[in-house]
Amino acid sequence: MDNPIAEELAKSQKSISVAEFFEKNRQILGFDSAPRSLITTVKEAVDNSLDACEESEILPDILLHIERAGKDNVVIIIEDNGPGIVKEQIPKVFAKLLYGSRFHALKQSRGQQGIGISASVLYAQLTSGHPAKIISKIDSSKPAHNYELMINTSTNDPEILKDNIVDWDRPHGTRIELEMEASYVKGRRQSIYEYLKATAIVNPHARITLVEPDGNEVIFERATDKMPIPANEILPHPHGIELGTLMKMLRYTERQKLSPFLRYSFSKIGHLTAEEICKASGLDPEFDPHELNRDQARKLLDAFSKVKIMAPPTDCLSPIGEDLIYKGLEKEFSVDFIATTTRSPSVFSGNPFVVEVGIAYGGELHKDDRIEIMRFANRVPLLYQQGGCVTTHAIESIKWKQYGLNQPGGGIPSGPAVILVHVASTNVPFTSESKDAVAEIPEIKDEIELAVKEVSRKLSRFLSKQDSLKKRREKEVIIKKVLPKMAQKLAVTLDKDVPDINPVVAKVMGNLLVDRIVESNGNEGVDVSIRVKNFSSKKQDFKVHDMVPFEIENAVPEPKVINMGSDYDHVWKMSVSPGSSKVINYSVATLDENEISRLPSLIVEGLDEELVTGAKAIKG
Repeated sequence: MDNPIAEELAKSQKSISVAEFFEKNRQILGFDSAPRSLITTVKEAVDNSLDACEESEILPDILLHIERAGKDNVVIIIEDNGPGIVKEQIPKVFAKLLYGSRFHALKQSRGQQGIGISASVLYAQLTSGHPAKIISKIDSSKPAHNYELMINTSTNDPEILKDNIVDWDRPHGTRIELEMEASYVKGRRQSIYEYLKATAIVNPHARITLVEPDGNEVIFERATDKMPIPANEILPHPHGIELGTLMKMLRYTERQKLSPFLRYSFSKIGHLTAEEICKASGLDPEFDPHELNRDQARKLLDAFSKVKIMAPPTDCLSPIGEDLIYKGLEKEFSVDFIATTTRSPSVFSGNPFVVEVGIAYGGELHKDDRIEIMRFANRVPLLYQQGGCVTTHAIESIKWKQYGLNQPGGGIPSGPAVILVHVASTNVPFTSESKDAVAEIPEIKDEIELAVKEVSRKLSRFLSKQDSLKKRREKEVIIKKVLPKMAQKLAVTLDKDVPDINPVVAKVMGNLLVDRIVESNGNEGVDVSIRVKNFSSKKQDFKVHDMVPFEIENAVPEPKVINMGSDYDHVWKMSVSPGSSKVINYSVATLDENEISRLPSLIVEGLDEELVTGAKAIKG
């Protein structure tokens, strides 16, 4: 009698390792094209380096060297100055998928699954046949361990091809070298250069050096020596727990009573809250949690939503901060305007998160293109799947015309602008394992919209002011063309010198008038008066700079003097009410007519040039 078909089928059924699965489905992890495979590898290695340095409170110094190896392959070398990896852990960290230290930790970090760098090792061995070469050192007094590793995909275990000690000049750190089928591209958004540029903006404490295949070296210098505030690990919040997870926690807890189980297994549940939850669920606080069945666990889960429980703590997050986002954008873009904001922390499904946004406008950015959207999650740039990301959807949903940007046909606006959006969370809800886009979570989308609108209002005020200043410029140009001709004709008619038209221009324009008058004092010296009159309708606060190649005497009021080498910068801090005037007086021991004619223009610091007549102006 033939065996039943089910028994025959059972003979061919067997389990597969996670390494075997990703061996055949590598596109899930971001290895679906030659350029993207390189970016994915660099991303995972840089993420690991940054996380390791920050956890050890070391300012990151990362070197990335890319070389061509034949027609289709490249060699990637990444070195860092992190704490290094102990010898026993090196093979598992680099050659075992789903091996890591952050998967169970509820706090903000770049990598969590433990797939990243080992997936790059797997891809490298599949496409080049070469092992990964690792050097790691944990202290200057300890040896540097050198490994050559491959992954046994049948068992998801590391295969050690070489294990020896080498000389390495770094006091501590890690170096990985991989050869793989990949391509290095330039001049597009989805490139290594753009990825590192974006990384440098949101990690201003890091120095990253890139050596390109042609030998060109690019250094992304750190903008601050201030380390990010470390994120603390927290307990799970009741609002983010599902029934199956709760049942597992009940089954394996070390607590013998339900009330202590609630207090020590979840965040923001104290003694009184635990009692309320037990009462709402109809369960005895003294009940053994191991004895709860499915229905009782369901009642407990329902009680979580009935009882008012405080939001989870937010010290598990480490936002970049408005000032550092500003510095990052200022360092990498030449623009006219930057505004930033960090929202207050919010919660989705029990997971705390915070949204940060920066906007940069004008300068050397392209005017006719769509704005550039820079997306980040836990300080990591997201270069792919922009159209499928909640960040993009939130930006598209805003009516940009009211903020001064064109939005032809809806969607992404156009104009010389860059919008940076950073989502930081203990559990960023990515749309896939490749971690390229954030899922459409309503709470996250709302926070992004509010943050983008906040900085956009600041941009709108800036653009409105610029438009007003532009009209003033046009008006002043016309006045300065007409008045000199009128003054010249009047001077000819009356047979007098051509008058100074600056006071008239200042009065018509409602400007601040600044004038320097130099008169001989009869002793080979001169007396100088700097007269300032405010023709505007509001009080003006500013500084007057008189930068001259000599020392002044008897100054009233006394200036702050800055020695500039061959010149002296005399600085007066002033505040002038509408319609009021102020005078600065000083004398110079010796000054001839030739020197007087070569005196440099006065400088007004703190006002737009359109608001000042008679002197140069710098906004400061």
